[in-house]
Amino acid sequence: MSRRGELLRLLADGERHSGEELAAALSISRAAVWKRLRQLGDWGIALEARPGSGYRLPAPLDLLDAARIRDSLPLASAERLRKLEVHEELESTSDRLLAADVPPPGRFDACLAEFQTAGRGRRGRRWVAPFASGLCLSVNWSYRDAPATLGALSLAAGVAVLRALRRLGFADLSLKWPNDVVHRDGKLGGILIDLRGEAAGPAYFVVGVGINVQLPQTTRDALRAEGVNAVDLASLGALPGRNQVASALISELALALIEFGARGMTAFAEEWQDADALAGHPVCVIQGDQSLEGLACGVDTDGALLVDVDGARRRVLSGEVSVRPIR
Repeated sequence: MSRRGELLRLLADGERHSGEELAAALSISRAAVWKRLRQLGDWGIALEARPGSGYRLPAPLDLLDAARIRDSLPLASAERLRKLEVHEELESTSDRLLAADVPPPGRFDACLAEFQTAGRGRRGRRWVAPFASGLCLSVNWSYRDAPATLGALSLAAGVAVLRALRRLGFADLSLKWPNDVVHRDGKLGGILIDLRGEAAGPAYFVVGVGINVQLPQTTRDALRAEGVNAVDLASLGALPGRNQVASALISELALALIEFGARGMTAFAEEWQDADALAGHPVCVIQGDQSLEGLACGVDTDGALLVDVDGARRRVLSGEVSVRPIR
């Protein structure tokens, strides 16, 4: 654990702590405490300081614990889990697993981080989540023979995420092609697949999932200024512990990857259709310098978005999608 991580654990209860108290607990000077407190800003942590009475976080932090996550996993998932890592800080949980040795078929690793310095979204965008405000999770998997519908894997992973969140009591969630988890017009999370393999041979990939759990208002305001309407689990209902959310996600992802290997997208098509946030809506798909407008008509078994353009069905494999008002 880093020095500022030790300090943060003392502040995680959300209570006010004096500089003298923190210095004594860490066996350092008050000047050193102040230096570490300033470093917490690098993790996106806002700190309330009151002269003469000390420091506190705006809200308690629910920190991740590898043992609690592993102990909460159902037996079917726990038996397949090869390694579980929880890091205080990483560049990217997905990059960490991409650099790891490939697990044997049927086994997987899971990696989580309280904070990512270079978290990745789609199309090179950065995934923004202050320390312990969300879940930054990746799992890896390998197939001896890649499923024919491997391109639909992100859709299957989206269904797995919805299964986990609904099991925890979160309803009224949808999936926006190709990889967003949404609540009405707000973005709750996203999924990113990193794939190594060939169409007709072995495949190794990492599924990265980011979920907003309890975002500070300053972060939500900053994202809104960038055109992203972010929502979090805390605003949608009774908030379970982050370790419980992590365990549910890992379990459902592992089961979905087994199911996808056996049946492909067929196993998830009906659930995806029921959760499709775009179906029946006029959309605009931006692909590079070109755009395509039409009516979204679901997805096919290869994971392509189907768009009706003047009566002709078009398949879209990649692009940015926005909903257009009905004319």
